[in-house]
Amino acid sequence: MTTVTKVFLVGAGPGDPELLTVKAHRLLQNADVVVYDRLVSAEIMALIPAGTMRISVGKQPKSHPIPQHEINRLLVRLAKAGHNVVRLKGGDPFVFGRGSEEALELVASGVAFEVVPGITSASACATAVGMPLTHRGMATGVRYLTGHCREDSELDFDWQGLTDPATTLVIYMGMANMAEIAAKLIAHGADPKLPAAAINNGSTPAQRHIISTLDSLAADAKAAVFIGPVLFVIGQVVTLRALLGATPDQVQNQAQDNEQPNAAVGS
Repeated sequence: MTTVTKVFLVGAGPGDPELLTVKAHRLLQNADVVVYDRLVSAEIMALIPAGTMRISVGKQPKSHPIPQHEINRLLVRLAKAGHNVVRLKGGDPFVFGRGSEEALELVASGVAFEVVPGITSASACATAVGMPLTHRGMATGVRYLTGHCREDSELDFDWQGLTDPATTLVIYMGMANMAEIAAKLIAHGADPKLPAAAINNGSTPAQRHIISTLDSLAADAKAAVFIGPVLFVIGQVVTLRALLGATPDQVQNQAQDNEQPNAAVGS
């Protein structure tokens, strides 16, 4: 009789293999099968032992070669066949990762599961370029927003609620709809010159970013010709990047400037 095993829904984090959790690494070493997404980095995939079966179920915008319901059933079949299964997802499985949908299918099918959190892109990408998501006097909260809706339906958010100036707004998967999102935020009272940033491939060697304002963010991001995932951060905390994202040489130079006596004193 075949023993049904547990499925591990594992967050791979933002791409940097050193940001993978110890538990996630251990599970990858012991898996029979790894079912993985498009956004899992090549460096993390390289950590999987050579003899492990790998099944790609990656999706791209408006291209879902393996629909979600088929992924759900695949996990059930693999577990009931007795395999040790790791479902490997970029970022965190429960932050816009559809991990809860897979978990519900496993519950309905009587398959045990465990979720292993990963560092989500919001914190990883913002940190990588030197932006906190909250800061006393600038932002007392942060909201995560997906930049597209199910089956590419119309964006329907609480736009008024999203314009709170004391809240940092982080937009995942928003490249295609950023112009519309910005326009609706501005129409509902957001400052057009609110600081904003777009971060591409955050935490990886291919990382790039731009600093902009809400009214120019979509055009500036398009002009940057980003390749790969892009995260948008909107709020006053973006201004801290100039200080917290400085190189060691820049920090040292700034410290030396601060130590210089004021030339106007005694004149």
